[in-house]
Amino acid sequence: MDLPRIRLKPERERAVLAGHPWIFSGAVDEVSAKVEPGELVRVERSTGEFVGCGYANPRTTIAVRLLTRQDEAIDAAFVRQRIAQALALRERLVRPETDAFRVLNGEGDLLPGVVADVYAGHVVLQCLTAGAERLKPMVVESLAELLQPQSILERSSGAVRREEGLDDVEKLHVGALPEGPVEIEEHGLRFRIDLQGGQKTGFYCDQRDNRALVRSLARGRRVLNAFAFTDAFGVYAAAGGARQVVSVESSAKLRPLAAANWAANAVPSISQFRIADVSEYLRETEHLFDLLIIDPPALVRRRQDVERGARAYKDVNLWAFKRARADALMLTFSCSQHVSPELFWKIVAGAAADAGRSVQVLRRLGPGADHPVLLAHPEGEYLTGLLVKLST
Repeated sequence: MDLPRIRLKPERERAVLAGHPWIFSGAVDEVSAKVEPGELVRVERSTGEFVGCGYANPRTTIAVRLLTRQDEAIDAAFVRQRIAQALALRERLVRPETDAFRVLNGEGDLLPGVVADVYAGHVVLQCLTAGAERLKPMVVESLAELLQPQSILERSSGAVRREEGLDDVEKLHVGALPEGPVEIEEHGLRFRIDLQGGQKTGFYCDQRDNRALVRSLARGRRVLNAFAFTDAFGVYAAAGGARQVVSVESSAKLRPLAAANWAANAVPSISQFRIADVSEYLRETEHLFDLLIIDPPALVRRRQDVERGARAYKDVNLWAFKRARADALMLTFSCSQHVSPELFWKIVAGAAADAGRSVQVLRRLGPGADHPVLLAHPEGEYLTGLLVKLST
């Protein structure tokens, strides 16, 4: 392919040669021609040897996102093969009683900036970068051919698109949207999803395995589901035999979907759905819990906000520890890309110390296997969590 060439500085080649898919602007030594945002480029070592092909954006810190390390055409056949490989992986990983899963996870599936979730025959797509925007027609065509979905709805928004110089987009590309929520099945339980109005693509498929873990731990316990969203964790807890579930969510508009999720499943009516700020609820309640799920939205959205966000994570975990009985279990999470597993461990440890609680870590937690991450690209790992046990 006759593409603009980007040559790397000799001292900045190591990461990309080791498999990292991003090339930062500081690693670029020379560009053979003017490059437009999202344009395909050929990347070379300082000596002129081929490294790979990707798409560039001269406006951003990440100058190039690699698509391939082979000297091959980036065309419709290439995109189709990538998506077919991703789908084949999910067919091996996702259980038959589950029809909601992530089929494309950006760099983890070798299509940087492209995210797609499947919900009972409907696809919700996100194209988050200028390069992904250029690939979008081929992505939509391949998804339609390979999945034969009832609809493909694009919901591309967020800080990354703004940094890439892109406006938010919501557009129906294929088929027709259902009237009202879509009902999905996950581990045999039923949930209703608002494809157009829900967070991100409508549901948090990344927490599927952790919801199943809650189900296995809940028997006989009084459960707190903080930041409940549409209360999927709460339904799993009830299905696992919880004695009571108290779910706290600040958005009143989510209450109907939460109620519908409880009604869709043959679980005991043991739920209290509280509309409240979680931090305020934890400070004010006198109730103690045997199993706590702390799953806040991203509290760190930019690297410069890490210190402030870390304080927010520490505060909510500190008060959760104060509301936990002796021998209670707690699952606590961060979905902030800029909070590493190591930093999150330190935050939770600090919260436990300040709360005067002795805590054992039983398991590190993360997303399901349908959210693959390249080994050389730890930045792709955004969801991190801990399962802990309180001794005192």
